[in-house]
Amino acid sequence: MYPNQNQNQTQGNNFGAQQNGAQQQAQSNNRSNRTVVPEAKGALNQMKYEIASELGINLKQGYNGDLPSRQAGYIGGYMTKRLVEQAERSMSGKA
Repeated sequence: MYPNQNQNQTQGNNFGAQQNGAQQQAQSNNRSNRTVVPEAKGALNQMKYEIASELGINLKQGYNGDLPSRQAGYIGGYMTKRLVEQAERSMSGKA
């Protein structure tokens, strides 16, 4: 093998890694915590507190950094489940 060929292959591998990193960065930008429909923010907050109380999780207004991630995950999971159910009902024509 020629010396330059090996160097080109290494550079090609680095370029692929750079592209992969750029794709991951673009994907992480799509997963931000921003509300797609800002008008729904109040309703989502209300849903969050309702679900937390149903689950028996003490969620307070403001900072909840002391809340274990497992409990926060339960709240988010149930919110997602309920939102999917509502969307399915609206798509099927049943209110």
